[in-house]
Amino acid sequence: MRFRLVCAVVASVLLAGCVADDVGPINAFTPQAGQPSPTYIPDPGDDGSTVVGLAFSGGGTRAAAFSYGVLRALDDIVIDERPRRRTLIDDVRMISGASGGAVAAAYFGYKGKDGYRDFRERFLIQNAEADLREGISPVNLMRAYYGGVNDRSGFAKWLNDYLFDGATFDAFRRPGGPIVWINASDIYNRTPFLFTYDTFAALCSDLDKVRLADAVAASAAVPIVFAPIVVAATSPDCGYQRPQWLSRALADHNAPLRLKAYAAALDAYQNAGPRDYVKLLDGGLTDNIGVTGFALERAAAGTPYGPLSPSAAVRLTTLIFIVADAGSGSDRSWARSLHGPKASELLDVTTSTTLAASVRDEFDALTLAVSQWQGELVRYRCGLPASTVSAYRGSAAGWNCRDVRLVVQHLSFADMDQAMQVKLNAVPTRLRLPVEQVDLTIEAGRKALLVNADIARAIAAIRARAGVAPGAQIAAAQEN
Repeated sequence: MRFRLVCAVVASVLLAGCVADDVGPINAFTPQAGQPSPTYIPDPGDDGSTVVGLAFSGGGTRAAAFSYGVLRALDDIVIDERPRRRTLIDDVRMISGASGGAVAAAYFGYKGKDGYRDFRERFLIQNAEADLREGISPVNLMRAYYGGVNDRSGFAKWLNDYLFDGATFDAFRRPGGPIVWINASDIYNRTPFLFTYDTFAALCSDLDKVRLADAVAASAAVPIVFAPIVVAATSPDCGYQRPQWLSRALADHNAPLRLKAYAAALDAYQNAGPRDYVKLLDGGLTDNIGVTGFALERAAAGTPYGPLSPSAAVRLTTLIFIVADAGSGSDRSWARSLHGPKASELLDVTTSTTLAASVRDEFDALTLAVSQWQGELVRYRCGLPASTVSAYRGSAAGWNCRDVRLVVQHLSFADMDQAMQVKLNAVPTRLRLPVEQVDLTIEAGRKALLVNADIARAIAAIRARAGVAPGAQIAAAQEN
């Protein structure tokens, strides 16, 4: 009896030691509050007539591959040839991602339009699950009980060592780069958590020193499979001052609920109350298609043109915002039977139903917001004096204040033919996929963009304005 008791005590100690993992905070305090977020998205280096925004959904490597296919399609579409050859990839000014989509978004932000093309070789066909703890064992069950089977020594370390090369958010600050929004979920405040300068200023931390790998791992931290990524929030005195948008949102009873909730969360980081840490999990819990960054920037702008600068709003003729949604269907064979779904199927059914409803609501809200924004942009542009138009455009010649088109499109597996959809729906939500499934999903991303009629019409208008022969380059892209 005594021997069994000793063994039980020893086993408990060993298991307790096993769960003391790498779960420390990813941020460090600074004596002075970090810099605020930029007021506007970066101005383009060309004439500014075209702006592309991208939002990449969750869904593991499947989502990253679909997103990569969309990027490659944009890269194939030539929209100008004078004074230099330019494709739609050159006009990506904002990009965001949740979970698997965050890997692709962050890598594009890190490497840029000329360096992202090796993403397939560096991530998509690699084994990002190599360092993960898998399987059912007493130790893993204990880890799950204490918050998650895998800590930062798994996926975050793999990303840091093999994909992001130890880079921090400072790597996004290169000239000509887009603004990048990485989405996680703050499970205490039940709000999205955006890795932005405003967020980390409220935490008295410097975002530039946060590793890209930790942010992406937070965005992809599926509950139980991963322990929450931890951010320290003990409210030191760093001279923090609320940004204007945050004060407005808290004071305005009619402010959008999403904006008010996010503002309240940031305010709570300074007035921490009963907690010292923010715990982050999968961005898909609060926004599975990664549109929060743009939605909040637009809601917080307080101007008819934000998040564009005044000059960018005048030079703009076409804005294309693409949501790449790699959500898949599930086996619904139980619908052909009187009984079912079985208990083993219910978790998948419940999760997919919740996500599908959330995605529809998020996309509809985005479409409505952009439609309203287009009206505000037109009113702003038409109210400007000719001298201001000339200053922003270089000339008022040919100016049409109403000539601005905002196109929002949702790309998904549903854009494929039935046979391809069946294959795509069989691709699991994992961090490691067979090469053939990776290439199938990349091709789906390319095709989904190229067959979209509204995007094609917008591209035709852009090319006509630039004097590019119609159709030739798009046809070439479809053949590649």
